[in-house]
Amino acid sequence: MARRLAKPAKEGRSMRLMMVLYSMIATALAGSGVIAVLSAGYDTLWPIVIAAVAGAVLALPASWAVARQID
Repeated sequence: MARRLAKPAKEGRSMRLMMVLYSMIATALAGSGVIAVLSAGYDTLWPIVIAAVAGAVLALPASWAVARQID
C-alpha cells in the first residue's frame, strides 16, 4: 500500500526552484564576469574574485525573477 506524500506548499516549491536556478545562473554570471575581467587584461587575484562575487550576487534576484515566471 503506497502512501501519498503531501505536496509542498507553493512557496516551498518556488524556493527549491530558485535554488536550482541559482546554481546554474550564478555559475554562468560568475564565469562571464571572470572571462570579461581576464579579457580586459586584469590578471591579478582581486579583480577576478570581485567579478566572481558580483556574478554570484547578481544571480540572486535573477534566479528569483525566473523562478517567479516559471511558477
